[in-house]
Amino acid sequence: MWPFDAVDWVMLTIPFAYITVLFGSLYTFSNIYRKRKVAKAAALEPWFPPHLQRNVYLSLLHMESPKCPDSILKAALLRRATEDIQRIIQIRSAKQALQVLLQRGSVGDDLWQRFQRAEKEIEEELRDVVNEANAFAPNWGQTIFQSASEMAQNNHIRERLSEILSTAQSEKEWWEKRKATIQSDFMKELDDEKAVKSPAESSYGGSVKGVKSMSDDDAVLVEAGGPAEKAAKAKKKKGKH
Repeated sequence: MWPFDAVDWVMLTIPFAYITVLFGSLYTFSNIYRKRKVAKAAALEPWFPPHLQRNVYLSLLHMESPKCPDSILKAALLRRATEDIQRIIQIRSAKQALQVLLQRGSVGDDLWQRFQRAEKEIEEELRDVVNEANAFAPNWGQTIFQSASEMAQNNHIRERLSEILSTAQSEKEWWEKRKATIQSDFMKELDDEKAVKSPAESSYGGSVKGVKSMSDDDAVLVEAGGPAEKAAKAKKKKGKH
């Protein structure tokens, strides 16, 4: 005789069946969720545009007839590393600002997912470039990005110089117009000052002339009356005697 009858077995199998259904549902839900998440991430717009330098290098690398020389492949790989340096700079400069905006709720999760995917892609790209460089020359992978960084700086300097030279002519023309305007305003101010001073000087000059005429007349009178006054005094003295 069995220790448990059929009813007891049924009662024991119900919890196991419930647990099995529960775990099966969770597993199915997690699979569907991951697939949807992957599909959504794949549908997101890439953070960076297509990597043209990498595509050029891979195309040259897989050429069979004729085979591409190693010198050209090395140059193409170096240009690929230079583009990677520029993308690393953009990633580092955008990460902190993006984290702050995400905490404030100013951006959505889609933008953060795009950024995280770009980070993973650039990490894989750097490892691939290092492996390719070491395949050409031992330990070249340790110095290729240093050379690429110098090339990126030189390219940036050339771009800035081109921008300055392109705007030099327009800035020169603007400065010539500005200088002419300043000179014209200055000459106008001088003319206004002369116009204000001229009436005052003319009136002041007339007053001085009048005073001078009066002084001259008085001097003549004084000079003319001097001897007469002496003669009159002499007669008076004679009359008294």
